[in-house]
Amino acid sequence: MSIVDPLAAPLFADVAGDIEVSFEFFPPKTEKMEETLWESIQTLSPLGPRFVSVTYGAGGTTRERTHNTVARIARETAIPAAAHLTCVEATREEIDQVAEEYWAAGVRHIVALRGDPPRAGEKFQSHPGGYENAAALVAGLKKLHPFEISVAAYPECHPDSPNATADIDNLKAKIDAGATRAITQFFFEPETFFRFRDDAAKAGITAEIVPGIMPVMNFASVQRMSAMCGTAVPAWMGKLFEGLDEHPAARQLVAATLAAELCRKLYAGDVRQFHFYTLNRAELSYAICHLLGLRPKVGAELAAA
Repeated sequence: MSIVDPLAAPLFADVAGDIEVSFEFFPPKTEKMEETLWESIQTLSPLGPRFVSVTYGAGGTTRERTHNTVARIARETAIPAAAHLTCVEATREEIDQVAEEYWAAGVRHIVALRGDPPRAGEKFQSHPGGYENAAALVAGLKKLHPFEISVAAYPECHPDSPNATADIDNLKAKIDAGATRAITQFFFEPETFFRFRDDAAKAGITAEIVPGIMPVMNFASVQRMSAMCGTAVPAWMGKLFEGLDEHPAARQLVAATLAAELCRKLYAGDVRQFHFYTLNRAELSYAICHLLGLRPKVGAELAAA
């Protein structure tokens, strides 16, 4: 016997649109990718995001492209731009210089990360004279300017953490050093986030913890990324994407449905802030936000022109 009420209102019928969103992009490598990125920013900006962030390659490999993209967003749109900054392969002075350049470009928000080793498979080692971890980076940035700072959180534990307790302790150190909020690594089941949020609260963390949402564009790619960062991919997800490799439009519909359902369940658990990993494409994130009741804000289109 079904436990679903066939006469109940649709899953998203009662969502009030009382959410806040942010979007993550990566710096484009080619002119064509640059075009796609700006089309995506223009599509999503009417939704009035709190901020958009731009990632930073391992070892600063995208430093110039990241800076140019963030500076252009700050210059040409009304959306607050956040720049990712890592501790990898740079001295404190070099990192401070990058932060100063952001401040001079009008950027007031940094996503402060330890960062991944520049070569896959290696263990992270802090640079001699560099910031040893994200908590130290947060403290260093706060000494420079009153930046708004977001940091990373790992609902399924960072691969380098010895255990979940140490992982939560590390998050608390980052918040205590002056971070404004934590944005989580992507995950696929709401219980994962709720359990982590409860553990953080028990540890005395009162800062906002925002779930990072990854709409699945390519299931094989997500499996690879998940394996690297310790995210569990549920068996049911593989089953739902099975047979869709040659059907990109159908795959996108399935991806939007699954991510929207995850967000709806998080919403039911009192989550009102969401951060979307867009992979520089707007459609999936826009559709999910629409289902969550978010509508274009008057004047936002002009602000993004």
